[in-house]
Amino acid sequence: MPIPNSTAMTTATFRISPELKARVDNLAKMTRRSSSSIYLQLVEDHIGELEEVYRCLAIRDGIKAGTIRTYTTEEAEKELGL
Repeated sequence: MPIPNSTAMTTATFRISPELKARVDNLAKMTRRSSSSIYLQLVEDHIGELEEVYRCLAIRDGIKAGTIRTYTTEEAEKELGL
């Protein structure tokens, strides 16, 4: 993965467990990359998955609250002309 231009970057600060930090630091040493580049790759590679999880949870909550309509198979087939 190419390292983005650092002039276009900003700083993020967060807390993680000592165990996770040690794993990131170890991976950085193994790959001869900076810990910062490992964190960046983790976020870039997995943010989409986390966004999708939260979208699904929001849909589930909307269905439970009755604010999102659901359809039976028969209703969907009729709507789609199947």
